[in-house]
Amino acid sequence: MKLRIAGLLLLLSLTGCMVGPDYQRPEMALPQGFKEGTQWQRAAANPQGALASRWWLAFGDPQLNSLVEQSARANQSIVAAEAAWRQAKAQVDISRAGLWPTVSAGLSMSRGVGGSGSSAGSGVAGSGTSGGVEQTVSATLGASWEPDLWGQVRRTIESNQALADVSDAQLAGVRLSIASSVASNYLGLRQLDLDIGLLEQQQQLNQQLLDMTQASFLQGTASNDQLLVAQDQLSAVVVSLQTAQRSREQFEHALAVLVGQAPAQFNVMPRADYAFVVPHPPLSLPSVLLQRRPDVIAAERTAAAANARIGVAEAAFFPNLDLTAEVGFRGSALGGLFNTANRIWSLGPALSATLFDGGEREAALRQAYAGYDQDVANYRGTVLAALQNVEDNLSALNHLQRQADTFGQIHQRNQQLFASQQSQQHAGVASRQAVLTQQLLLLQSEQSLRDAQGQQSQASVALIQSLGGGWAP
Repeated sequence: MKLRIAGLLLLLSLTGCMVGPDYQRPEMALPQGFKEGTQWQRAAANPQGALASRWWLAFGDPQLNSLVEQSARANQSIVAAEAAWRQAKAQVDISRAGLWPTVSAGLSMSRGVGGSGSSAGSGVAGSGTSGGVEQTVSATLGASWEPDLWGQVRRTIESNQALADVSDAQLAGVRLSIASSVASNYLGLRQLDLDIGLLEQQQQLNQQLLDMTQASFLQGTASNDQLLVAQDQLSAVVVSLQTAQRSREQFEHALAVLVGQAPAQFNVMPRADYAFVVPHPPLSLPSVLLQRRPDVIAAERTAAAANARIGVAEAAFFPNLDLTAEVGFRGSALGGLFNTANRIWSLGPALSATLFDGGEREAALRQAYAGYDQDVANYRGTVLAALQNVEDNLSALNHLQRQADTFGQIHQRNQQLFASQQSQQHAGVASRQAVLTQQLLLLQSEQSLRDAQGQQSQASVALIQSLGGGWAP
């Protein structure tokens, strides 16, 4: 009968009522599509498009793939976020333990001076006496349990599970952020590789033009102003080259830290022939961001945790039921302790309720509701910021595409002009200086084109990140 009663109370605690509001995701009025997506090359929404966890493969660069995978293993921000997630999961298990009884066991022995030396009528076997000294030995097994009649424990579990989901989303967000940072820094480094190569060629041409101007100046066919202009043009290229080299070194240092290495132990060899790839992810509907973006998921789960805490605060207004039981043996010596005559037991429920607390519970409830309202507002703000983020990156890609197309046309025209100047030089109607000047313009147009392509590739990384990850082709 005792077991049946205990089982019934356990069933009530697991299936009984839970005070407080049941959670529903806060409603948001979302647009039907992205504003800037109308100009995107693949603007058709693809809400069924699945995320690819290895989206960086779309850039077709084995070295980039290797760096991203290294960062996933060794980046300390990821290691810390993963540890925080394990802590949150452990907290869920801690709170879940509150649904079950606590069982304890004890073995004790004591000696001391007693009163009459008799414990008759006490329900305990008499303790041995020797010269007024009593000895008591006991072995007990006890259990205590507070049934979760009002759902306080279950609401706590619900809150902690939501917080574990927050930690899980934050871990995913850190992984996405680190992978995006690796890709962006790597592509920026490759863009500078191209810039450095082109600037070095421009420096050589400007040096040749300066030498020719100096010779003409000494011969009296060039003015001092022309000489000064040639010197300034060479100096400007030298400054740009130094800036590019410094930026490349800093990108390399950043990549080293991202993959968990000291900058002195890390090196990326230059590539002057790098070709940028610009992936075009299919757009999803704005509503899909609610399930994809880690920051949106974390904000929504934070609101869910706050909602559950309202139930915890409301449960404090109801009485608590405590059940305790103890069984064991108590005697005067360890030998023969477990005889039937030495057996003891106790069983008793306790019902308690707070009658007056100076308004503490009411204040705690108001605090819980205010915390929920705050988290809901933060969630809606996060969604709006996510939509803006996608629109900004779509806008950037749209305009960068037009810039790249325009720079490509300029580069083609400069190729034609350079070929024309070479032909004129061979015909004797154009000077070597004119050919070098046109070749310099050709290199500058190529640099503008490569920079636009590099920026497109980096903008694709930003769009992928704003969409919450990659996509499955």
